[in-house]
Amino acid sequence: MIKVDDLSVNYGAVRALREVSFDAPTGQITAVLGANGAGKTTLLRTISGLVKPRNGDVHLDETNLIGMATENIARLGVGHVPEGRGVIEELTVEENLRLGALSAKVNLAEGLSEQYERFPVLGERRRRHCSTLSGGERQMLAMARALIARPRVLLLDEPSLGLAPQVTAQLMRTIRELCENEDLTVLLVEQNAKSALRIAHRAVVLHLGSVVANGDAQSVAADDDLRRYYLGVVVS
Repeated sequence: MIKVDDLSVNYGAVRALREVSFDAPTGQITAVLGANGAGKTTLLRTISGLVKPRNGDVHLDETNLIGMATENIARLGVGHVPEGRGVIEELTVEENLRLGALSAKVNLAEGLSEQYERFPVLGERRRRHCSTLSGGERQMLAMARALIARPRVLLLDEPSLGLAPQVTAQLMRTIRELCENEDLTVLLVEQNAKSALRIAHRAVVLHLGSVVANGDAQSVAADDDLRRYYLGVVVS
């Protein structure tokens, strides 16, 4: 389980997160929703050690991640797929995947085989440079690069950004399958609230750095006020 407790983050005089608290249970998808500037990306970056909080704690089971180096958090099993996908265009698909396995104690051949089975298109393009991949293929590669290290927790920041609806639907199905088959704990930051709530078990809604809703995903999806004022969509 990931447990966030009283987490606050400042950027100078700007309060990006304000006393944020919630649990992300093991083997479930917790959607983190809200408008631009709500603090969603800052939350993930703080959990993975890229941002130092003003106060608060983040526990992975019994271990407090606050104050730990990013690489040590990754070694504990926290994988982070940042917004914008972040693949290295000058490298091939397989070279990107090898980078993901560098700090993990995994069998590289087995890891590559698992990811090519999970994302067959990456296997077909393993020798291609990433500059030739479509947006959807790059997102698959970014996820595969995180998954090859066999994380316990996966932080996904806007995975559907810029993708066509069909590709987004396929990606969301893959995330749900990963959670069910691998007992993976997923924190899913999404601007596309409708897609996220369809696959999530729980949802946290942020507004100006504060939690305005925290509960099961169906309840959040059914709340008219949340849809109208914080999510900006009608969820059917």
